[in-house]
Amino acid sequence: MKWSASVIKYKSESRIAVYFEKNAELIARIKQFEGARWSQSLVVWHLPDNEENRVRFKIPITEGKTALSQIKNNNQLVLKRFIEQIQLKGYSNSTLKTYRNEFGLFLNYLKELPAETCTTEDIRDYILHCINELKLSEATVHSRINAIKFYYEQVLRRERFLLEIPRPKKPLKLPKVIAPADIKKMFETVTNLKHNTMLKLCYGLGLRVSEIVNLKVSDIDSKAMQVFIERAKGKKDRYVNLPESILPQLRIYFIEYKPKIYLFEGQYGGQYSSRSAQQVFKNAMLKAKINKEVSIHSLRHSFATHLLEQGTDIRFIQELLGHNDIKTTLIYTEVSDKSIRKIISPLDNL
Repeated sequence: MKWSASVIKYKSESRIAVYFEKNAELIARIKQFEGARWSQSLVVWHLPDNEENRVRFKIPITEGKTALSQIKNNNQLVLKRFIEQIQLKGYSNSTLKTYRNEFGLFLNYLKELPAETCTTEDIRDYILHCINELKLSEATVHSRINAIKFYYEQVLRRERFLLEIPRPKKPLKLPKVIAPADIKKMFETVTNLKHNTMLKLCYGLGLRVSEIVNLKVSDIDSKAMQVFIERAKGKKDRYVNLPESILPQLRIYFIEYKPKIYLFEGQYGGQYSSRSAQQVFKNAMLKAKINKEVSIHSLRHSFATHLLEQGTDIRFIQELLGHNDIKTTLIYTEVSDKSIRKIISPLDNL
């Protein structure tokens, strides 16, 4: 199968366009790549312009080099050892990519300075650079500190090396929840069977978007009324309950779409992409005229909050969501405190 690739500018962003004759197998493969998008105007599939994709599609890494490719030779071995240690620890590919990119930016900042000779003062200067000059969010700064901490404590075995460097305080952000009436309205407006089933399972099982697209046909156990969630966040398996109300619709869905491996597959076969699932949710919200700045992840937040409001024990909710720490689940008590919401403002008594 012949294909070609080139670097293009798309909406002021550097992207890699992949050209090939229409082929279901190639389309299914392209859709598996992170950040892959179809441009109707350019009539081409395109992906992020990064080092990984340049190597994959045999595009020279010259102009527009990524931070990883600009790291000086003396620190390239440091990055290699860093990646190997993450792999030995058995971290997920998602964690590996995040840590590699964050640590790579730090090594790029160091230029000729060897990472192993850095002092806490050097790292402190870099964190201040991220805050004051790059204007990074608190969450991103935390992510960079975690990557640097992994290198000095897990690779070089310098325990508590970053103890003296304070972390910026993260703002307390409450989960964004959609009211049950709005969720019902959304389901009623989505007429596409596949999309409707996908959104109902996201809400009814409390799934992350990665979990809904990773669901396999074999994961559904209609006899036990359970669904197996395999290798979710933190490589953790769990079981969730299959709502009885969805069973008739699931059977109709199986007959109509005949999914082979994954429960939700793309137009040309293969796994449905997370980006497409996000778009399904966005379109559903627009069609239902629900004016809220939320993502598909809000269905998971809503699942947890509504369970809590129904009187479900917080520890059961923790288990269904797959949280390791109860503190993560307890955030939903901030959203669903019915007692506080019953308090009448003095304005209403005037």
